[in-house]
Amino acid sequence: MYDQYAALIFDMDGTLVDSGQLHEYAWTATLNKYGIPIDRPLMRSLAGVPTKGTIEILLEKFGITATASLDEMNDFKEQAVHDSMHLYVKPTALIDVAQRYHGKKPMAIGTGAYTEEANKILALCGLDKYIDVVVGADQVQNPKPAPDTFLRCAELLGIDPAQCVVFEDSKLGLQAAASAGMAGIDVLLVHAIENDYFL
Repeated sequence: MYDQYAALIFDMDGTLVDSGQLHEYAWTATLNKYGIPIDRPLMRSLAGVPTKGTIEILLEKFGITATASLDEMNDFKEQAVHDSMHLYVKPTALIDVAQRYHGKKPMAIGTGAYTEEANKILALCGLDKYIDVVVGADQVQNPKPAPDTFLRCAELLGIDPAQCVVFEDSKLGLQAAASAGMAGIDVLLVHAIENDYFL
């Protein structure tokens, strides 16, 4: 199905990994702790935005003066993810695509999560053996919807961006793929994979 591409790049959360409930749990705990309202449609629209960026958007949207530093709130959320990831994460149906092209085409993860967290989640899901490169938000200057994440994946794989296909579940991610000059696959439309994140 994707034979015409030289490399496959997957977003992680909501795309290759079913982790919607993990992040909903962690965000709910974080927002409740720091007195930030939970706007479910807004949270869903921010899927793929790194933690600090999401917090900044929420504080501005609700006109809230933070009671803690961005670093503290980020660390609280990341700790909640770390402590509970084993309870929630599993591969999506896209594992079939990863298995089909394993050993035939290089594959990367381009995620808004931090690299260390991504590596742990991929290992928990048994997906790490299929992935050659993991690029997290901590590796790029500008996260999605900027193209940096996917361009870094292509660079590390040694593949021309125009020869890469990106699998994404979010509008921001698909925008990043287009900006990188890559083909984008909306996994909900093409593979019926729905991210159960703040539905």
